[in-house]
Amino acid sequence: MRICKQEITKDTIKQVNSIMEGNPGITRRQLSLKTCELLDLRGPDGRYKEVGCRKALLELHRRGAIKLPDCKKAYAFQKRKTKKAGKLPELTGVSCSLAGLGEVEVFAVTSRYSKYSAIWNSLMDKYHYLGSGPLCGAQIRYLVRSVERGWLGALSFSAGTRKLRLRDKWIGWSQAARSAHLHEVACNSRFLILPTVKVPHLASHILSKSLKRLGKDWQERYGYQPVLAETFVDPRRFKGTCYRAANWTHIGQTASRATPHQNGKVSDGKKDIYLYPLTKGWRKVLCDEPEAGLGKLGRVQDAADWAEAEFGMVKFYDDRLKERLYTLARDFCKQPGELVPAACGGSAAKVKAAYRFFRNKGVTMDKLLRPHIESTLERIRGQKTVLAVQDTTSLNYTKHGPEYGLGPINKKQDKAVGLLLHDTLAFSEAGTPLGLLDAQCWAREEEEAGKSSRRHELPIEAKESMKWLRSYRVAGEAQKACPDTLLVSVGDREADLYELFAEAQQNESGAKLLVRAGKARGRKVKGGDEWQSPGAAAGSGGQEAIALWEKMENEEIKGELEVSLPRRGSRPAGKVKLAVRYAEVMLKPPLGKNLPFVKAWVIYAVEKEKAPGKNETVEWMLITTVETETFEQACKRIEWYSKRWGIEVYHKTLKSGCRIEDRCLNSVEGLRSCLALDMVVAWRIYWLTKQSRETPDAGCDMILGEDEWKALYVYVKRKPPPGSPPSLRDATRMVAALGGFLGRKGDGDPGNTTVWRGLQRLADITTGFSLRAVCPPALLPATLTNSLTCG
Repeated sequence: MRICKQEITKDTIKQVNSIMEGNPGITRRQLSLKTCELLDLRGPDGRYKEVGCRKALLELHRRGAIKLPDCKKAYAFQKRKTKKAGKLPELTGVSCSLAGLGEVEVFAVTSRYSKYSAIWNSLMDKYHYLGSGPLCGAQIRYLVRSVERGWLGALSFSAGTRKLRLRDKWIGWSQAARSAHLHEVACNSRFLILPTVKVPHLASHILSKSLKRLGKDWQERYGYQPVLAETFVDPRRFKGTCYRAANWTHIGQTASRATPHQNGKVSDGKKDIYLYPLTKGWRKVLCDEPEAGLGKLGRVQDAADWAEAEFGMVKFYDDRLKERLYTLARDFCKQPGELVPAACGGSAAKVKAAYRFFRNKGVTMDKLLRPHIESTLERIRGQKTVLAVQDTTSLNYTKHGPEYGLGPINKKQDKAVGLLLHDTLAFSEAGTPLGLLDAQCWAREEEEAGKSSRRHELPIEAKESMKWLRSYRVAGEAQKACPDTLLVSVGDREADLYELFAEAQQNESGAKLLVRAGKARGRKVKGGDEWQSPGAAAGSGGQEAIALWEKMENEEIKGELEVSLPRRGSRPAGKVKLAVRYAEVMLKPPLGKNLPFVKAWVIYAVEKEKAPGKNETVEWMLITTVETETFEQACKRIEWYSKRWGIEVYHKTLKSGCRIEDRCLNSVEGLRSCLALDMVVAWRIYWLTKQSRETPDAGCDMILGEDEWKALYVYVKRKPPPGSPPSLRDATRMVAALGGFLGRKGDGDPGNTTVWRGLQRLADITTGFSLRAVCPPALLPATLTNSLTCG
């Protein structure tokens, strides 16, 4: 729950209630101060954000989450009263040139209890059409006088407008940047030249003097300086000449709405918007988004279900977008593989809202995946070793993709178009998917076709191969966020890039590497026993290099290992015996690359005897930066690499189960956003399948709602549901049975395919089960009620 920009959890509510229980006579102000101390709510000046905290507590009180103590004192801002006219200062008519005024003073009102505060209020109440206030948020009031002629006018600056379409477009900041830097915008909320004063150019002169001292005064009072000033001019009353003369920029008019705002006020017409930069580089300051590295976003602690747990910390600044995201995630997960209209239950309103959600410019792939990645880090922290497997797959949208934004995905002769997806999925050592760590999705440019012929001339930054380094760097950030877990970045032969090994060596505290070497790379290693130091540059002397494959084939076999492999192409699924060799090597950089030698360990595993009828022999040459000095360690590295197949299972679930290639959206950005949602759903299906094997005795209520597991049990077992939920293993097998899983002795555990098919059917079964109260068996035809065994 997010109120007034504060994340409120159930634990926070319990702590607030315990504070009130332990202090029966506590006032609301004391409670807000203790809550600020509890949550460390501080503003830019380091002081407690008491007002914002009090608003949050009041909103919780209105929602019934807490019961605030009664107000013992009515403060001025809490009650409405008729203002008494203050005593006006003595005014004299002034009509002269600007030079004839002598020295013009612009000074700040330092206290609301001072005589100058009373003067400011009385002048505004008497002569300004908006009166003296109230002013919003942080504020500074100024009085203007001439040493020789007396009072000339008054003005004020207060907090900037929360949302202003033209201003936000002119600045160019994102929602995150606006939320972080809005306090650095000051609004010139009042400006008054007394009607007794007739001096040309005085208004622009006062504006200039006040803006020169505004930053220093704001710094002294609030601990930071504003970088941009804004103001609004009613065109029915004023022309805004003084602002133009003072070099303010007119950017347009506000949007006038006839319907009341949330506070009940009705707009009284459009206003002209003027802006004035207060510092150099102001746009860079305002557009700078706060850095939030991996592990710093946090995670929802009291989520109602999995959708809130995975997406609860999404950086949307509109709660309606969050609720729509939760609804879509639940609908997509209940019916994986259904297109948007079917997943939304055929509701025209929900379908329209879904497509509008994916068209929203504030909804992006990165923004949707970020909270899920944070949840993945939480699961990683519970593991000793995690495999960050990265791989690339293509998404074909040739038949029904958007008109613009796609690119070629196959060879030049093939006209197929779509997107490329390179993702990183974290696995436990047992092969359970823990969640996504990174996702890169892009379209190739048509003019880049044929670039592979120049691959040796281009730096890696100009090639698609850079995707491997980007994903590895994300794994390195995850390693920093999870220091007690060993993260190993795993890749296939396409990841056999020397730049990747060189980067892993430079960052010893980052993630480790485990990559299958490609024979075509022609990888070479240092020959002889006296190796060069890892930091030495290539070509600085030493023994002659030899081919990696030649070296490893001549190594002594250290033992044998039996590995289970899935079916792949013409090779059937089964177990194979691998002869294992391993050695420590010094990788030599390719010619023409000024990179250092890299110290690594190589494990060479080759199938000992090829079975009759098999077309290919299993042969793995694995290069790793994880120390491998014993046969047991070498076997462990081979087991790690065998888990790489899991990402291919995940891609199959994403394409066949979630049918991401059948999504019909009008823009590439919409496809990317929908892809992000489907990626999390595909992970959850895969996780459910694996989790039922890891923790078979856990209750199925961890993944199914009460209506879901009861409907599942009644439909499959044909008898009333038990008082407690079945085990996770039994529930998963029942779901898979709906998808065609037979559960015979030799069938083993269900796979992803039968599980996602079963989930599709379970959604309809649950809907029918939930309607039993609307249409009880007594109202059904006899032909139906005769087959029912429970009501």
